[in-house]
Amino acid sequence: IIMSLATSSESTSTMATKLETKPNIPASPPPALEEKAVEPSPKSESALKSFISGGVGGACCVLVGHPLDLVKVRMQTASAGAATSSNSVFGMLSNTLRKEGVRGLYRGVSAPLTAVSPMFAVSFWSYDIGQRMVKAYGQRGLTEEEKSLQSYSLSMKEMCMAGAISAIPTTGITAPTERIKCLLQVQGDLVEKGGKAKYSGMTDCAKQVLKEGGIQSLYKGTVATLARDIPGTVAYFGTYELIKRELTKLQPNNKKGDLSVGAVLTAGGVAGMASCMVGISADVIK
Repeated sequence: IIMSLATSSESTSTMATKLETKPNIPASPPPALEEKAVEPSPKSESALKSFISGGVGGACCVLVGHPLDLVKVRMQTASAGAATSSNSVFGMLSNTLRKEGVRGLYRGVSAPLTAVSPMFAVSFWSYDIGQRMVKAYGQRGLTEEEKSLQSYSLSMKEMCMAGAISAIPTTGITAPTERIKCLLQVQGDLVEKGGKAKYSGMTDCAKQVLKEGGIQSLYKGTVATLARDIPGTVAYFGTYELIKRELTKLQPNNKKGDLSVGAVLTAGGVAGMASCMVGISADVIK
């Protein structure tokens, strides 16, 4: 009996010891803590990359499109009664090429070529910044932890808003550049008809404009430029992103950034047409 009581006492003591030591066993971390850092949030694209690629793309844009821009400005500034076959797009191109050569097609190119790299660079950089601003507004009220755990895709409306934001800082470069470009292009038309050149080049034109009317004269047409560029960039970036999304769906590898060069060029070309259709009226006034 004594031995049984002792054994029972030892068993009770052992169980008590186990019960006392059991809470000291380290508990496994909750599953939620283990899953917190499984997938880091995707980093946004570099604004510097947008700046550089926009500058290079802008230079290519001027070299390819300036002859047609020259024709556009001359058609916009021609008198209403001067509409003949020679004043059509191809008529003006052939006449300019015949009378002035290839150099004539690129009259006034120095101004946009000088400013186009910073202009397009600022445009795409500010578009990138605009996307971040719109995204920050869309994620207002969320903690940093919540922002890191969920991905945020901009809607088409938000991308169009980012495009509108990009037009504002870009106009600071566009307005004086196009003022000088248009003066040189119109002057070339007058010289072709027997008139006398007032400006010897881009630098001389800028100096004379500043001397005659100051900085206000150089920025003449800024409001018209904004009236053209804000809806124009909304149409451009909105169409560009929409076409890219639709083309991505048609490609086998449906991931962002996997579009072919041809698909990106197609998206850019259609976006450019949309931008011109929206902004041409304000451009004529400018």
